[in-house]
Amino acid sequence: MIRRGHAEQGISAREKERSVLISLIVDFILFLPDIAAAFMASSVTLFADVLKCLNELVATFFSWLTLRTLSRGKDPSYDYGLGKLENLVGIIVAGIMLLSFAFVFYGAIHRIRNPERLHEGGVALAFVLMTIGVTVNSFLWWRNRRLAAAEHSPIMESQWRLFRAKAVSDGSVLLVLVASLVFRRYAWSVYIDPAASFVIAAFILFSVYGVVSSSLYDLLDKTLEESLQLVIVKELVSFFDEYAALNGVRSRRSGNMIYVEIFLAFDKGRNGDEIHATVERMKTALEARIHNSSVSICLSRVPVS
Repeated sequence: MIRRGHAEQGISAREKERSVLISLIVDFILFLPDIAAAFMASSVTLFADVLKCLNELVATFFSWLTLRTLSRGKDPSYDYGLGKLENLVGIIVAGIMLLSFAFVFYGAIHRIRNPERLHEGGVALAFVLMTIGVTVNSFLWWRNRRLAAAEHSPIMESQWRLFRAKAVSDGSVLLVLVASLVFRRYAWSVYIDPAASFVIAAFILFSVYGVVSSSLYDLLDKTLEESLQLVIVKELVSFFDEYAALNGVRSRRSGNMIYVEIFLAFDKGRNGDEIHATVERMKTALEARIHNSSVSICLSRVPVS
């Protein structure tokens, strides 16, 4: 087997670590006054938001720890790096978000059974905090999505979805506070608070699906998406006259890295130097076309399943 080093890296692990650390600090700063506002307003939506924020704070902390580990470089004990750790943390983040969904959903059911008007003193503080939250979380949503778009990263994928859910959640809470004050003279206004919680719960569930679908398949070593498979096929076709048979292709992701194994048979009449030169040209062409890839070409006389 002939192997080649990793392709040029895109977004560094340190840059991703720095981005998540900023998110962690912001989460913590906004969390403490959220608790005070929830007690002062006696709002089930705000209480649910506090529990949700606590879970998300834990999720962001785990993400930061993972990226801190990855930024230290490749562990010699793991030939394929620690990329799967990113996928695993993505699943953990999804699990914590699912726990947030349960808190929010339960809180909404409880408040429908026991309706209560919001306390105006806490609402004023909550209004300021939610306005800040929408602004800051929208910025972090944009920032983390930009990093995720620049390079495949399960953690950054889960982070931008997490902050999208937080921005929408804070925006929904903000609307609830305004609506509860505007329509407070009506008896049905006590149900605005729990109704909005159901909306928040549904959006959290939607975000969980997005995180799981982007992490679980890579964790299970699902083959590459069709667009990248076509790139591999096109390069193999361009070298069609250089090898005798194609006996199989395997591919998978590990974090932000893509690993491709190609099994080829060559004519017996060709010498080793010619085969080596052909393999190197194929590897160079493929790794240039597929960002952050490591291509291994194996000499094989029999088909590989």
